[in-house]
Amino acid sequence: MTARAGSSNKSTSCSAHNPSVGLCCHQVRIGGNLLDTIGESAAILLVGGVGGTLLGLAARLGKFCTLGMVEDAHFGQDFGRMWMWVTALGVAITMNFGADALGYIDLSATGLLSTRFSVPGALLGGLLFGYGMAQSGNCGYGVLARLGGGDIRALMIALVMGITATATIFGVLSGIRNGLFPFEPSPGAPQGLAHWVGDAFGLSANAIGLTVGILALLASIRFQTTGHRLRRVAWGAVVGVAISSGFIGTYSIATQGFEPWPIASHTFTAPVGDTIHYAMYSTGLLPKFGIGSVLGVLIGSVIGSLIQDGFRWEACDDPRELRRQLAGAATMGFGAVLAAGCSVGQGLSALSMFSATAPLVAVSIWFGAWLGLKHLIYGFERAT
Repeated sequence: MTARAGSSNKSTSCSAHNPSVGLCCHQVRIGGNLLDTIGESAAILLVGGVGGTLLGLAARLGKFCTLGMVEDAHFGQDFGRMWMWVTALGVAITMNFGADALGYIDLSATGLLSTRFSVPGALLGGLLFGYGMAQSGNCGYGVLARLGGGDIRALMIALVMGITATATIFGVLSGIRNGLFPFEPSPGAPQGLAHWVGDAFGLSANAIGLTVGILALLASIRFQTTGHRLRRVAWGAVVGVAISSGFIGTYSIATQGFEPWPIASHTFTAPVGDTIHYAMYSTGLLPKFGIGSVLGVLIGSVIGSLIQDGFRWEACDDPRELRRQLAGAATMGFGAVLAAGCSVGQGLSALSMFSATAPLVAVSIWFGAWLGLKHLIYGFERAT
């Protein structure tokens, strides 16, 4: 096997991180073989695409949906999808911190824990995203799942959301985000709740994460609706595996390859804009994990729609409804960038690593979605 740059460094860092050098050497051989065979760019797309396909199937076949969870809980008194979300979170937390304990990933190297995010941006961005999600009828992940079933309205929503997010990161709206809600590199200590608690009480962050993850998983199984327990727990676990596989896969490629790939997992706002940009100007650009993730969700949702009730094209026949949905899409795109993630990017990916601002974003998204749903159902006066 051809030696890859970074292999010796990875072995050294693994030895320091985990006394079991043999485990890390096993990881190096697997990573090296894969990268030698298909290349780093293809490997990044593959990791994102496989996880995204699982998420697309979960959305179509498992009815995994953020807005549906909020709507069920507040207006249907049904907490089944909420506990399915907790299942996904419990599995992802357990896998993330378990992989860190075994030396398969260094959580502190991820952007979510090595960046200090704005607290006001997390709160305002989450609120805007949640409200826009309600107005659009779904989050970025749900929009892609609907598009995979043939919903043309979802295509329009995805385009507006992705372009708005890109404009907020790089374009005409970037000055607002950079000036009012900047992202700063962390001063060295991981910006994670488990790490903070561990440092304060002399405990292992991995032990804290594993304990919380297992307890969350057990609670979600215990309190899941009896008639739907097996299906919802199974699909929640699929989502959790997809989230954690993103972090573990990108970390393996980043440490074994030549390119400085970011260590990340699934999120569905800015990556939609990246996918549009890559489709237009791919020459000279490296593909990103998020592009594979977006394409994977589309593939998974197409497969799911064919299994479920058939793929069929749908269009919007109400211009007023479409205007509301497109305005909600723009609000989602702007809000997700302020919050550094969407309902999946913050509510699952970041929260599964105990990123410091993730709980704030998750609560803000929930409140914004509740407010937006009340606005739709009762009108603005009663919603406020």
